[in-house]
Amino acid sequence: MAPPEPAPSTVSANGEVGTKRDLLELSGVQAGYGRKHVVFDVDLHVGHGEIVTIVGHNGAGKTTTLKTVFGMLRPLGGHIVYDGDDVARSSCRRNVLRGMSYIPAERFVFGDLNVIDNLRLGGMHNKDSKARDERLAMVYEMFPILKERSEQKARTMSGGQQRMLSLGLAMMSRPRLLLLDEPSLGLAPALVGEIFEGVRRLADEDGLSVLLLEQNVGQALRIADRAYVMRSGRIILEETAEQMQRRPDYWDLF
Repeated sequence: MAPPEPAPSTVSANGEVGTKRDLLELSGVQAGYGRKHVVFDVDLHVGHGEIVTIVGHNGAGKTTTLKTVFGMLRPLGGHIVYDGDDVARSSCRRNVLRGMSYIPAERFVFGDLNVIDNLRLGGMHNKDSKARDERLAMVYEMFPILKERSEQKARTMSGGQQRMLSLGLAMMSRPRLLLLDEPSLGLAPALVGEIFEGVRRLADEDGLSVLLLEQNVGQALRIADRAYVMRSGRIILEETAEQMQRRPDYWDLF
């Protein structure tokens, strides 16, 4: 897979520079908690319909980066350009309305609600009932188990089923950018493969852009277009998924 050709620049109303290809662009982003810096000068980009993975060990700063993009943390420096506008100081709510969706590694569904109510919550901001019904049909077609268990309380489902529900919940809002943290955490390999195939399908058929955090490097590279390696809060390498798959191992990177 050849590296992408440079895209023409665009300038937003607030003067930030992006590209026609990139939906998300981070430039010199620094982030942390209070006075503690965790992420340092991160540059990365995600194109329309592209799956980009960040891999690295626990504590490398991956989740902090994702939370900063989504608006859960204010960056300590740098720019976060989404769809041509700098959203570094935007709230989570505003980012959701702009088309972002975030699925954390844990506590990713409403456990006391049944499946259908979880999904309805995901689509509640869409006032078009026909569009909501169409979206629900798409989610059920992708994950038939959710239709079968539509009246079941989310907390009584298996970990894999809850992860499928979390994806369905996110997709009900018809996001343009999905921020996905450790989808394979605690799941059996067969379920991991099914969930990852669903993510790849959404990118291919729905034009969804995905920023994926994953410690299971092999699984991530099977669906990703590009990969970044993060170590100690810094991006140390960017390669296409194909280039990284050709490496004999990844341990020297971590």
